[in-house]
Amino acid sequence: MAEPGTPGGWRHRTTFVLALSASAVGLGNLWRFSYLTGEYGGGAFVITYVLCLFFIAAPVMVAEVVLGRYGGPSPVAAIRRACDGSLRSRGWTLVGALACLTGVLILSFYIVVAGWGMAYAGFMQEGVFSAARAAEVGMHFEQFLAEPMQQVYWQSLFLLVTAGVVVLGVRRGLGALVWLVVPLLLAMLAFLVKYGFDYGDMAATRNFLFSTRLVDFSSQSALVALGHALFTLGVGVGTGISYGAYAPQRIPIARSIMAVAVFDTVIALLAGLAIFPIVFANNIEPNAGPGLLFISLPYAFGNLMQGELAGTVFFVLMALAVLGSAVAVMEPVVAMVMRLARFERFTAALIVGAIVWLLSLAVVSSFQSGPGVQWFGNRNLLGVLDAVTARVLLPLVALLTALLVGWRLRPEILRLELARESALFFSLWRFLLRYIAPLAIALLILAPLFT
Repeated sequence: MAEPGTPGGWRHRTTFVLALSASAVGLGNLWRFSYLTGEYGGGAFVITYVLCLFFIAAPVMVAEVVLGRYGGPSPVAAIRRACDGSLRSRGWTLVGALACLTGVLILSFYIVVAGWGMAYAGFMQEGVFSAARAAEVGMHFEQFLAEPMQQVYWQSLFLLVTAGVVVLGVRRGLGALVWLVVPLLLAMLAFLVKYGFDYGDMAATRNFLFSTRLVDFSSQSALVALGHALFTLGVGVGTGISYGAYAPQRIPIARSIMAVAVFDTVIALLAGLAIFPIVFANNIEPNAGPGLLFISLPYAFGNLMQGELAGTVFFVLMALAVLGSAVAVMEPVVAMVMRLARFERFTAALIVGAIVWLLSLAVVSSFQSGPGVQWFGNRNLLGVLDAVTARVLLPLVALLTALLVGWRLRPEILRLELARESALFFSLWRFLLRYIAPLAIALLILAPLFT
Protein backbone atom coordinates (compact mmCIF):
# COMPACT_ATOMS: atom_id res chain seq x y z
CA MET A 1 0.00 0.00 0.00
CA ALA A 2 1.01 3.56 -0.62
CA GLU A 3 1.87 5.19 2.67
CA PRO A 4 2.72 8.91 2.78
CA GLY A 5 5.94 9.65 0.97
CA THR A 6 6.28 6.24 -0.72
CA PRO A 7 6.51 5.81 -4.50
CA GLY A 8 3.01 4.28 -4.73
CA GLY A 9 1.20 7.62 -4.91
CA TRP A 10 0.56 10.08 -7.72
CA ARG A 11 3.41 12.15 -9.12
CA HIS A 12 1.48 15.29 -10.00
CA ARG A 13 -0.81 17.63 -8.10
CA THR A 14 -3.13 17.77 -11.12
CA THR A 15 -3.89 14.06 -10.79
CA PHE A 16 -4.88 14.59 -7.15
CA VAL A 17 -7.18 17.48 -8.07
CA LEU A 18 -8.72 15.55 -10.97
CA ALA A 19 -9.23 12.49 -8.76
CA LEU A 20 -11.11 14.46 -6.12
CA SER A 21 -13.03 16.28 -8.85
CA ALA A 22 -14.08 12.99 -10.45
CA SER A 23 -15.21 11.73 -7.04
CA ALA A 24 -17.28 14.88 -6.44
CA VAL A 25 -19.12 14.73 -9.78
CA GLY A 26 -21.80 12.11 -9.22
CA LEU A 27 -25.53 11.60 -8.96
CA GLY A 28 -25.85 14.64 -6.71
CA ASN A 29 -24.91 16.90 -9.61
CA LEU A 30 -27.23 15.18 -12.07
CA TRP A 31 -30.45 14.54 -10.20
CA ARG A 32 -30.37 16.79 -7.16
CA PHE A 33 -28.55 20.14 -7.38
CA SER A 34 -30.52 21.77 -10.19
CA TYR A 35 -33.85 20.67 -8.80
CA LEU A 36 -32.97 21.89 -5.30
CA THR A 37 -31.88 25.23 -6.74
CA GLY A 38 -35.22 25.75 -8.44
CA GLU A 39 -37.21 24.48 -5.47
CA TYR A 40 -35.50 26.45 -2.69
CA GLY A 41 -35.06 29.98 -3.96
CA GLY A 42 -32.93 29.99 -7.11
CA GLY A 43 -30.00 32.40 -6.84
CA ALA A 44 -30.33 32.71 -3.05
CA PHE A 45 -29.98 28.93 -2.73
CA VAL A 46 -26.91 28.88 -5.03
CA ILE A 47 -25.20 31.60 -2.98
CA THR A 48 -25.93 29.73 0.26
CA TYR A 49 -24.72 26.47 -1.24
CA VAL A 50 -21.44 28.06 -2.36
CA LEU A 51 -20.88 29.58 1.09
CA CYS A 52 -21.55 26.20 2.74
CA LEU A 53 -19.26 24.49 0.24
CA PHE A 54 -16.29 26.77 0.84
CA PHE A 55 -16.68 27.57 4.55
CA ILE A 56 -18.02 24.27 5.94
CA ALA A 57 -17.63 21.31 3.55
CA ALA A 58 -14.20 22.29 2.16
CA PRO A 59 -12.57 22.75 5.61
CA VAL A 60 -13.78 19.27 6.60
CA MET A 61 -12.42 17.84 3.35
CA VAL A 62 -9.07 19.53 4.05
CA ALA A 63 -9.14 17.83 7.47
CA GLU A 64 -9.68 14.44 5.78
CA VAL A 65 -6.78 15.03 3.38
CA VAL A 66 -4.54 16.07 6.29
CA LEU A 67 -5.40 12.80 8.05
CA GLY A 68 -4.51 10.86 4.92
CA ARG A 69 -1.23 12.71 4.42
CA TYR A 70 -0.25 11.94 8.00
CA GLY A 71 -1.59 8.43 8.49
CA GLY A 72 -2.02 6.66 5.14
CA PRO A 73 -4.91 5.59 2.91
CA SER A 74 -6.86 3.44 5.40
CA PRO A 75 -9.33 5.68 7.29
CA VAL A 76 -9.10 3.52 10.42
CA ALA A 77 -5.29 3.30 10.41
CA ALA A 78 -4.87 6.99 9.53
CA ILE A 79 -7.01 8.12 12.44
CA ARG A 80 -5.29 5.68 14.81
CA ARG A 81 -1.86 7.02 13.86
CA ALA A 82 -3.02 10.62 14.23
CA CYS A 83 -4.49 9.87 17.65
CA ASP A 84 -1.29 8.14 18.73
CA GLY A 85 0.72 11.15 17.59
CA SER A 86 -1.47 13.45 19.66
CA LEU A 87 -1.77 11.06 22.64
CA ARG A 88 -5.53 10.75 22.19
CA SER A 89 -7.87 7.78 22.62
CA ARG A 90 -7.94 5.24 19.82
CA GLY A 91 -11.71 5.20 20.18
CA TRP A 92 -11.75 7.86 17.48
CA THR A 93 -10.89 5.14 14.96
CA LEU A 94 -14.62 4.34 14.97
CA VAL A 95 -15.00 7.46 12.83
CA GLY A 96 -12.94 5.79 10.11
CA ALA A 97 -14.95 2.58 10.38
CA LEU A 98 -18.21 4.57 10.18
CA ALA A 99 -16.93 6.36 7.07
CA CYS A 100 -16.21 3.02 5.40
CA LEU A 101 -19.63 1.65 6.39
CA THR A 102 -21.24 4.74 4.89
CA GLY A 103 -19.27 4.20 1.70
CA VAL A 104 -20.43 0.58 1.40
CA LEU A 105 -24.07 1.59 1.85
CA ILE A 106 -23.74 4.33 -0.78
CA LEU A 107 -22.07 1.93 -3.21
CA SER A 108 -24.91 -0.56 -2.79
CA PHE A 109 -27.40 1.78 -4.45
CA TYR A 110 -24.95 3.75 -6.60
CA ILE A 111 -24.14 0.68 -8.68
CA VAL A 112 -27.86 -0.07 -9.12
CA VAL A 113 -28.57 3.41 -10.49
CA ALA A 114 -25.41 3.30 -12.63
CA GLY A 115 -26.63 0.00 -14.07
CA TRP A 116 -29.92 1.65 -14.96
CA GLY A 117 -27.96 4.39 -16.72
CA MET A 118 -25.98 1.88 -18.79
CA ALA A 119 -29.19 0.08 -19.77
CA TYR A 120 -30.92 3.34 -20.69
CA ALA A 121 -27.98 4.39 -22.86
CA GLY A 122 -28.76 1.28 -24.91
CA PHE A 123 -32.50 2.04 -24.93
CA MET A 124 -31.87 5.57 -26.17
CA GLN A 125 -29.48 4.39 -28.87
CA GLU A 126 -32.09 1.86 -30.07
CA GLY A 127 -34.79 4.55 -30.27
CA VAL A 128 -37.05 2.89 -27.68
CA PHE A 129 -38.45 6.26 -26.56
CA SER A 130 -38.74 7.88 -29.99
CA ALA A 131 -42.05 9.84 -30.13
CA ALA A 132 -43.23 7.94 -27.01
CA ARG A 133 -45.92 9.32 -24.71
CA ALA A 134 -45.03 10.15 -21.11
CA ALA A 135 -47.22 7.31 -19.82
CA GLU A 136 -45.39 4.83 -22.05
CA VAL A 137 -41.99 5.99 -20.78
CA GLY A 138 -43.16 5.68 -17.17
CA MET A 139 -44.54 2.21 -17.85
CA HIS A 140 -41.24 1.18 -19.45
CA PHE A 141 -39.37 2.19 -16.29
CA GLU A 142 -41.81 0.24 -14.10
CA GLN A 143 -41.42 -2.82 -16.31
CA PHE A 144 -37.64 -2.46 -16.17
CA LEU A 145 -37.74 -2.36 -12.35
CA ALA A 146 -39.90 -5.50 -12.39
CA GLU A 147 -37.13 -7.45 -14.21
CA PRO A 148 -34.51 -8.12 -11.53
CA MET A 149 -32.22 -10.21 -13.72
CA GLN A 150 -31.76 -7.42 -16.24
CA GLN A 151 -30.88 -5.01 -13.43
CA VAL A 152 -28.50 -7.50 -11.83
CA TYR A 153 -26.71 -7.94 -15.16
CA TRP A 154 -26.06 -4.22 -15.63
CA GLN A 155 -25.13 -3.46 -12.00
CA SER A 156 -22.79 -6.46 -11.92
CA LEU A 157 -21.09 -5.20 -15.07
CA PHE A 158 -20.69 -1.74 -13.57
CA LEU A 159 -19.37 -3.14 -10.28
CA LEU A 160 -16.89 -5.29 -12.19
CA VAL A 161 -15.51 -2.19 -13.94
CA THR A 162 -15.35 -0.28 -10.64
CA ALA A 163 -13.55 -3.09 -8.82
CA GLY A 164 -11.24 -3.57 -11.80
CA VAL A 165 -10.10 0.04 -11.64
CA VAL A 166 -9.44 -0.30 -7.90
CA VAL A 167 -7.52 -3.56 -8.42
CA LEU A 168 -5.23 -1.90 -10.97
CA GLY A 169 -3.93 0.31 -8.18
CA VAL A 170 -3.28 3.96 -7.51
CA ARG A 171 -1.45 4.95 -10.70
CA ARG A 172 -2.60 2.47 -13.35
CA GLY A 173 -6.18 2.40 -12.03
CA LEU A 174 -7.31 5.49 -10.15
CA GLY A 175 -4.83 7.88 -11.74
CA ALA A 176 -5.39 6.71 -15.31
CA LEU A 177 -9.17 6.71 -14.84
CA VAL A 178 -9.43 10.35 -13.82
CA TRP A 179 -7.32 11.55 -16.75
CA LEU A 180 -9.79 9.73 -19.01
CA VAL A 181 -13.07 10.46 -17.22
CA VAL A 182 -12.78 14.18 -16.48
CA PRO A 183 -12.06 15.31 -20.08
CA LEU A 184 -14.83 13.02 -21.34
CA LEU A 185 -17.28 14.45 -18.79
CA LEU A 186 -16.45 18.00 -19.83
CA ALA A 187 -16.76 17.19 -23.55
CA MET A 188 -20.11 15.45 -23.12
CA LEU A 189 -21.46 18.20 -20.89
CA ALA A 190 -20.43 20.81 -23.45
CA PHE A 191 -22.28 18.86 -26.15
CA LEU A 192 -25.42 18.57 -24.01
CA VAL A 193 -25.37 22.24 -23.01
CA LYS A 194 -25.17 23.20 -26.70
CA TYR A 195 -28.01 20.79 -27.42
CA GLY A 196 -30.04 22.47 -24.69
CA PHE A 197 -29.39 25.89 -26.22
CA ASP A 198 -30.38 24.62 -29.68
CA TYR A 199 -33.50 22.60 -28.84
CA GLY A 200 -34.44 23.44 -25.26
CA ASP A 201 -36.22 26.24 -23.43
CA MET A 202 -33.39 28.34 -22.01
CA ALA A 203 -35.67 31.18 -20.88
CA ALA A 204 -37.64 28.86 -18.56
CA THR A 205 -34.38 27.31 -17.35
CA ARG A 206 -32.93 30.73 -16.52
CA ASN A 207 -36.04 31.65 -14.54
CA PHE A 208 -36.00 28.32 -12.72
CA LEU A 209 -32.30 28.22 -11.83
CA PHE A 210 -31.05 31.77 -11.54
CA SER A 211 -33.89 34.09 -10.61
CA THR A 212 -33.76 34.94 -6.92
CA ARG A 213 -37.06 34.14 -5.20
CA LEU A 214 -36.63 35.03 -1.56
CA VAL A 215 -40.21 33.92 -0.83
CA ASP A 216 -39.03 30.32 -1.49
CA PHE A 217 -35.89 30.71 0.61
CA SER A 218 -36.06 29.81 4.31
CA SER A 219 -33.99 28.31 7.09
CA GLN A 220 -34.89 24.91 5.63
CA SER A 221 -33.34 26.03 2.33
CA ALA A 222 -30.08 26.84 4.12
CA LEU A 223 -30.00 23.40 5.75
CA VAL A 224 -30.70 21.72 2.40
CA ALA A 225 -27.85 23.72 0.84
CA LEU A 226 -25.48 22.61 3.61
CA GLY A 227 -26.50 18.97 3.31
CA HIS A 228 -25.99 19.01 -0.43
CA ALA A 229 -22.60 20.73 -0.08
CA LEU A 230 -21.39 17.90 2.16
CA PHE A 231 -22.90 15.25 -0.11
CA THR A 232 -21.58 16.55 -3.41
CA LEU A 233 -18.02 17.21 -2.21
CA GLY A 234 -17.79 13.62 -0.98
CA VAL A 235 -17.17 14.42 2.67
CA GLY A 236 -17.72 11.57 5.12
CA VAL A 237 -16.76 8.44 3.17
CA GLY A 238 -12.98 8.52 3.62
CA THR A 239 -12.18 9.55 0.05
CA GLY A 240 -10.23 12.58 1.22
CA ILE A 241 -8.14 10.37 3.52
CA SER A 242 -7.21 7.84 0.82
CA TYR A 243 -6.63 10.38 -1.93
CA GLY A 244 -4.71 12.60 0.47
CA ALA A 245 -2.35 9.69 1.20
CA TYR A 246 -1.75 9.21 -2.53
CA ALA A 247 -1.15 12.91 -3.23
CA PRO A 248 2.40 14.14 -4.00
CA GLN A 249 4.49 15.44 -1.13
CA ARG A 250 4.06 19.03 0.02
CA ILE A 251 1.18 19.95 -2.27
CA PRO A 252 -0.90 23.04 -1.34
CA ILE A 253 -3.75 21.01 0.11
CA ALA A 254 -6.19 23.83 0.81
CA ARG A 255 -5.81 25.46 -2.59
CA SER A 256 -6.28 22.08 -4.25
CA ILE A 257 -9.52 21.47 -2.34
CA MET A 258 -10.78 24.93 -3.28
CA ALA A 259 -10.10 24.13 -6.93
CA VAL A 260 -12.14 20.94 -6.56
CA ALA A 261 -15.02 22.90 -4.97
CA VAL A 262 -15.03 25.39 -7.84
CA PHE A 263 -14.95 22.58 -10.41
CA ASP A 264 -17.79 20.75 -8.66
CA THR A 265 -19.98 23.89 -8.60
CA VAL A 266 -19.34 24.62 -12.29
CA ILE A 267 -20.19 21.02 -13.25
CA ALA A 268 -23.42 21.16 -11.21
CA LEU A 269 -24.51 24.38 -12.95
CA LEU A 270 -23.59 23.00 -16.38
CA ALA A 271 -25.62 19.87 -15.61
CA GLY A 272 -28.61 22.09 -14.87
CA LEU A 273 -28.11 23.94 -18.17
CA ALA A 274 -27.95 20.59 -19.95
CA ILE A 275 -30.95 18.91 -18.29
CA PHE A 276 -33.66 21.47 -17.61
CA PRO A 277 -33.90 23.16 -21.04
CA ILE A 278 -34.87 19.74 -22.39
CA VAL A 279 -37.37 19.20 -19.59
CA PHE A 280 -39.03 22.60 -20.00
CA ALA A 281 -39.11 22.32 -23.80
CA ASN A 282 -41.55 19.43 -23.33
CA ASN A 283 -43.64 21.22 -20.67
CA ILE A 284 -42.62 18.72 -17.96
CA GLU A 285 -42.70 19.67 -14.31
CA PRO A 286 -39.13 19.54 -12.92
CA ASN A 287 -38.46 16.94 -10.26
CA ALA A 288 -35.51 15.13 -8.71
CA GLY A 289 -34.34 11.56 -8.30
CA PRO A 290 -35.04 8.58 -10.58
CA GLY A 291 -38.18 10.24 -11.92
CA LEU A 292 -36.08 12.95 -13.55
CA LEU A 293 -33.39 10.68 -14.99
CA PHE A 294 -35.43 7.70 -16.14
CA ILE A 295 -38.88 9.09 -16.97
CA SER A 296 -38.80 12.84 -17.64
CA LEU A 297 -35.52 12.95 -19.59
CA PRO A 298 -36.10 9.86 -21.80
CA TYR A 299 -39.53 11.26 -22.71
CA ALA A 300 -38.03 14.69 -23.42
CA PHE A 301 -35.14 13.37 -25.52
CA GLY A 302 -37.46 11.02 -27.39
CA ASN A 303 -39.61 13.92 -28.58
CA LEU A 304 -36.85 16.25 -29.78
CA MET A 305 -34.74 16.30 -32.93
CA GLN A 306 -31.59 14.19 -32.61
CA GLY A 307 -32.84 13.23 -29.15
CA GLU A 308 -31.65 9.64 -29.44
CA LEU A 309 -28.05 10.79 -29.82
CA ALA A 310 -28.28 13.39 -27.05
CA GLY A 311 -30.02 10.92 -24.74
CA THR A 312 -27.37 8.27 -25.36
CA VAL A 313 -24.63 10.79 -24.59
CA PHE A 314 -26.42 11.84 -21.40
CA PHE A 315 -26.72 8.32 -19.99
CA VAL A 316 -23.11 7.49 -20.89
CA LEU A 317 -22.16 10.72 -19.10
CA MET A 318 -24.18 9.61 -16.09
CA ALA A 319 -22.47 6.20 -15.95
CA LEU A 320 -19.02 7.81 -16.18
CA ALA A 321 -19.87 10.34 -13.46
CA VAL A 322 -21.03 7.59 -11.12
CA LEU A 323 -17.94 5.52 -11.98
CA GLY A 324 -15.63 8.28 -10.74
CA SER A 325 -17.60 8.52 -7.50
CA ALA A 326 -17.90 4.76 -7.04
CA VAL A 327 -14.15 4.19 -7.41
CA ALA A 328 -13.48 7.01 -4.93
CA VAL A 329 -15.92 5.54 -2.40
CA MET A 330 -14.65 1.99 -2.81
CA GLU A 331 -10.94 2.79 -2.48
CA PRO A 332 -10.96 3.73 1.26
CA VAL A 333 -12.87 0.56 2.13
CA VAL A 334 -10.42 -1.58 0.16
CA ALA A 335 -7.48 0.24 1.78
CA MET A 336 -8.96 -0.46 5.23
CA VAL A 337 -9.40 -4.18 4.49
CA MET A 338 -5.85 -4.36 3.08
CA ARG A 339 -4.42 -2.78 6.22
CA LEU A 340 -6.49 -4.58 8.84
CA ALA A 341 -6.51 -8.07 7.29
CA ARG A 342 -3.14 -7.85 5.48
CA PHE A 343 -4.79 -8.89 2.19
CA GLU A 344 -3.49 -8.13 -1.28
CA ARG A 345 -5.36 -5.45 -3.22
CA PHE A 346 -7.12 -8.01 -5.45
CA THR A 347 -8.43 -10.03 -2.50
CA ALA A 348 -9.57 -6.94 -0.62
CA ALA A 349 -11.38 -5.57 -3.68
CA LEU A 350 -13.04 -8.96 -4.22
CA ILE A 351 -14.33 -9.05 -0.61
CA VAL A 352 -15.63 -5.49 -0.68
CA GLY A 353 -17.17 -6.02 -4.12
CA ALA A 354 -18.96 -9.16 -2.95
CA ILE A 355 -20.46 -7.35 0.05
CA VAL A 356 -21.61 -4.44 -2.11
CA TRP A 357 -23.07 -6.82 -4.71
CA LEU A 358 -25.11 -8.68 -2.08
CA LEU A 359 -26.44 -5.42 -0.68
CA SER A 360 -27.35 -4.26 -4.17
CA LEU A 361 -29.42 -7.42 -4.61
CA ALA A 362 -31.49 -6.33 -1.61
CA VAL A 363 -31.98 -2.92 -3.26
CA VAL A 364 -33.18 -4.54 -6.50
CA SER A 365 -35.49 -6.96 -4.69
CA SER A 366 -37.15 -4.04 -2.88
CA PHE A 367 -38.58 -2.86 -6.22
CA GLN A 368 -40.39 -6.13 -6.93
CA SER A 369 -44.16 -6.31 -6.50
CA GLY A 370 -45.90 -8.57 -4.03
CA PRO A 371 -45.22 -9.10 -0.32
CA GLY A 372 -41.71 -8.20 0.70
CA VAL A 373 -39.48 -6.88 3.41
CA GLN A 374 -40.33 -3.48 4.87
CA TRP A 375 -37.38 -1.13 5.45
CA PHE A 376 -38.46 1.33 8.15
CA GLY A 377 -41.98 1.12 6.78
CA ASN A 378 -40.79 1.58 3.19
CA ARG A 379 -40.47 -1.04 0.45
CA ASN A 380 -38.03 1.13 -1.52
CA LEU A 381 -34.63 0.34 0.00
CA LEU A 382 -32.86 2.72 -2.41
CA GLY A 383 -34.79 5.69 -1.03
CA VAL A 384 -34.10 4.58 2.54
CA LEU A 385 -30.34 4.20 1.95
CA ASP A 386 -30.17 7.51 0.11
CA ALA A 387 -31.93 9.30 2.98
CA VAL A 388 -29.97 7.59 5.78
CA THR A 389 -26.56 8.19 4.21
CA ALA A 390 -27.21 11.75 3.00
CA ARG A 391 -29.11 13.02 6.06
CA VAL A 392 -27.55 11.05 8.93
CA LEU A 393 -24.31 9.16 8.26
CA LEU A 394 -22.45 11.63 6.04
CA PRO A 395 -23.15 14.63 8.32
CA LEU A 396 -22.31 12.54 11.39
CA VAL A 397 -18.92 11.46 10.02
CA ALA A 398 -18.24 15.05 8.91
CA LEU A 399 -19.11 16.33 12.40
CA LEU A 400 -16.89 13.79 14.16
CA THR A 401 -14.03 14.49 11.74
CA ALA A 402 -14.27 18.24 12.44
CA LEU A 403 -14.27 17.62 16.19
CA LEU A 404 -11.32 15.20 16.00
CA VAL A 405 -9.07 17.31 13.79
CA GLY A 406 -10.18 20.67 15.15
CA TRP A 407 -10.15 19.90 18.87
CA ARG A 408 -8.22 16.71 19.61
CA LEU A 409 -5.18 16.61 17.32
CA ARG A 410 -2.06 18.62 18.06
CA PRO A 411 -1.78 21.81 15.95
CA GLU A 412 1.86 20.98 15.21
CA ILE A 413 0.81 17.85 13.29
CA LEU A 414 -1.74 19.79 11.28
CA ARG A 415 0.62 22.67 10.52
CA LEU A 416 3.25 20.25 9.24
CA GLU A 417 0.85 18.84 6.65
CA LEU A 418 -0.36 22.33 5.68
CA ALA A 419 3.13 23.80 5.42
CA ARG A 420 2.41 25.23 1.96
CA GLU A 421 -0.43 27.38 3.31
CA SER A 422 0.00 30.74 5.02
CA ALA A 423 -0.29 31.19 8.77
CA LEU A 424 -3.39 33.34 8.22
CA PHE A 425 -5.09 30.63 6.22
CA PHE A 426 -4.16 27.97 8.77
CA SER A 427 -5.71 30.03 11.56
CA LEU A 428 -8.86 30.68 9.52
CA TRP A 429 -9.15 26.99 8.63
CA ARG A 430 -8.84 25.87 12.26
CA PHE A 431 -11.39 28.48 13.33
CA LEU A 432 -13.90 27.24 10.74
CA LEU A 433 -13.18 23.60 11.63
CA ARG A 434 -13.48 24.15 15.39
CA TYR A 435 -16.45 26.50 15.62
CA ILE A 436 -18.40 27.04 12.40
CA ALA A 437 -18.44 23.57 10.82
CA PRO A 438 -19.40 21.56 13.96
CA LEU A 439 -22.18 23.97 14.88
CA ALA A 440 -23.64 24.05 11.37
CA ILE A 441 -23.42 20.27 10.87
CA ALA A 442 -24.92 19.56 14.31
CA LEU A 443 -27.80 21.86 13.39
CA LEU A 444 -28.27 19.93 10.16
CA ILE A 445 -28.42 16.60 12.02
CA LEU A 446 -30.76 17.82 14.78
CA ALA A 447 -33.11 19.92 12.64
CA PRO A 448 -35.42 17.01 11.65
CA LEU A 449 -36.17 16.43 15.34
CA PHE A 450 -37.81 19.85 15.58
CA THR A 451 -39.80 19.82 12.34
